[in-house]
Amino acid sequence: MKKIQMVDLKSQYEKIKSTVDASIQEVLDTNTYINGPLVHQFQKNLEDYLGAKHVIPCANGTDALQIAMMGLDLKPGDEVITADFTFAATVEVIALLQLTPVLVDVDMTNMNIDIEAIKKAITPKTKAIVPVHLFGRAANMDAIMEIAAEHNLYVIEDNAQAIGADYISKSGTKSKVGVIGHVAATSFFPSKNLGCYGDGGAIFTNDDKLAHIIRGIVNHGMYERYHHDVVGVNSRLDSIQAGVLNAKLPLLDEYNAARRLAASKYNAAFAGNAHIITPEFDANENDHVFHQYVLRIVDADRNALMQHLLDKAIPCAIYYPIPLHSQKAYVDTRYKEEQFPVTNQLVKEVIALPMHTELDDEQIKFITDSVLEFLNK
Repeated sequence: MKKIQMVDLKSQYEKIKSTVDASIQEVLDTNTYINGPLVHQFQKNLEDYLGAKHVIPCANGTDALQIAMMGLDLKPGDEVITADFTFAATVEVIALLQLTPVLVDVDMTNMNIDIEAIKKAITPKTKAIVPVHLFGRAANMDAIMEIAAEHNLYVIEDNAQAIGADYISKSGTKSKVGVIGHVAATSFFPSKNLGCYGDGGAIFTNDDKLAHIIRGIVNHGMYERYHHDVVGVNSRLDSIQAGVLNAKLPLLDEYNAARRLAASKYNAAFAGNAHIITPEFDANENDHVFHQYVLRIVDADRNALMQHLLDKAIPCAIYYPIPLHSQKAYVDTRYKEEQFPVTNQLVKEVIALPMHTELDDEQIKFITDSVLEFLNK
């Protein structure tokens, strides 16, 4: 059996090696390292794929979130609501901009931001909501957009984990996650569903005025060289990374389908086990693209299971072990433990198993047999 990886980028690369290598060589031959033709080509290709009017590439996903908020001209002290159960980058940029993060609980069934918790958290100072499409599953954007419209709030989609996923609205229409809110941010970190071979990110919006502002922000506030019209940053996607992404983008739907198939096999193996709660999804839809495959382990020792898997050379991880409201950097007297019952439960139960495009049946069987071996003993 091939060695099991949490993410097997080497095997993925071997299948697209000629295309990737040719793109990198083109950059080296033309010396177009920054804002070269491959960056503009990737921008246009991703706009077409998403159905977005504007894609603005940048240096990484955290920058993308920060720049999106800068573009909305939020002011220090403005409150921004986001999920307590997610990676720290989401709340990090809120704090960096001297905005006030408002962390709320998540929904137990999908681990995304809880709609009723959003409603309870809104105050006169609230200016934006940041739903995180966690682990590759879309948040409830119908409800979020309705709340935003009612209270005149911006919606900033954190799409770092769900690029390529479809959102099926209650009216039955489909759109790509990331083009529903006012603006969205994504990451092209190597392990993402659409990942480059370094850091990279992008901002999406259908708002022409906002897109213009953001294009200046990513480039030191310049629209014309040495004319600084807005306060900006230095955050650009380099041409080599754009070349890698151009090679992968045509395969993104295939990659996501492979992840869903692996998730289906995991779910089938674990069906009926009283200690395992598997992620719910419709195998016939593209509403979950499984950036991570995350189980909940109940009435059993999750940490001991993790060690059991590691002892068998099966990589696994806990996303996320500490709620944001408990992190030293974000502790606030406004928060009470009773506000976060779901998050506080999830951090004790979740475990992520290997999930990538190259998983084969032999590996999946070994992983699932090993999980069941521990839980059934």
